Amino acid sequence: MEPQLVIDALSARPGGAAVLALRGPRIAVVGGFVRDVLLGRDPREVDLVVEGDVRALAEQIGGNVTHHAAFLASHVSRDGLELELTQARRERYPHPGALPLVEPASLEEDLPRRDFTVNALAVTLDDAQLRAPDRALEDLGARRLRVFHDRSFIDDPTRVLRLARYSARLGFVVDHNTARLASEASLDTVSGARIAGELRLMLEEPDPVVPLATVATRLQLSVDPSLVARALALAPADAERSLTILAAVAREAPADWLDSLELTARERAVIRSAEHAPLLAAAAVAARRPSELRDALRDVPVEAVAIAGALGASEEARRWLGELRHVKLEIGGDDLLAAGVPAGPELGARLERTLRRKLDGEIAAGREAELASALGSGA
Repeated sequence: MEPQLVIDALSARPGGAAVLALRGPRIAVVGGFVRDVLLGRDPREVDLVVEGDVRALAEQIGGNVTHHAAFLASHVSRDGLELELTQARRERYPHPGALPLVEPASLEEDLPRRDFTVNALAVTLDDAQLRAPDRALEDLGARRLRVFHDRSFIDDPTRVLRLARYSARLGFVVDHNTARLASEASLDTVSGARIAGELRLMLEEPDPVVPLATVATRLQLSVDPSLVARALALAPADAERSLTILAAVAREAPADWLDSLELTARERAVIRSAEHAPLLAAAAVAARRPSELRDALRDVPVEAVAIAGALGASEEARRWLGELRHVKLEIGGDDLLAAGVPAGPELGARLERTLRRKLDGEIAAGREAELASALGSGA
């Protein structure tokens, strides 16, 4: 395998020249970037490992720099390049599932601390030499995922979720012993916030349904690939793809489990709405007028509407998302005040009734027709 390919690929990245111009302690590009280049794939991220002061090196690159002192790491954003730098380190887990305690070490000590052998490849920048722990190149050639030691999933059970993610994305087989260890691992020692973080990474995969299905039982998810596909087909441009998928697979999960994941307020709101997707679908199908469809769906997140559509109200969801939710009045409260309607609840009631008439095609388009409707005796 030709390590110069890795150097060339780094040089071609935005900001890559600044990385290759670095001077100082031994520096290596490591992990997924090396793996993907050697596989002929387009790398998704750039990670460097440094024998020495990672903060100084990050500042040398410039751009927006964020330091994470507890993990001897820095993040750099410059010229379109997102770069993770870590000081070469060894790590110790005070108890299963805990974040590691780290201390400086050599590159050779750093590589075997990683999750899987194929993610522990490195190319040093000064001499373009490939550094690989035992079995790493063998596993890369065999398209195989293998952990370094039998305590790997005990020390960090989130590696079980990463195993599903990498296996699906790369199409790699899982080493027999690694599969056994993963099946015996428990996520009970891991914080909900860390599990949610790994779940979000999984949702950003090109096809997240495959890894989600692999870990569905562990995460108490209900993964129906057909439902997800139908929901995504209905989801409008302003829907979040990952959140649509999350709500579709988590809508039947136990509330206490979801609460433990420390989800964002928006994530919780969409999942809660999706819990009622069958009822939303029934109400949408039962609507006989556009204004009634608005009654059923007006306050529902678009992601949850797409899921309701996937559960049997596809035409109604498509009409609401693509057309009716965008219908607005051309008049407002100021127009009614100017026409003599007193301030108060009656103002809003007149506007609401006029909008319903507009949706149902009972008034002509335009300000004059709307104003006449809002001011009419029937209002």
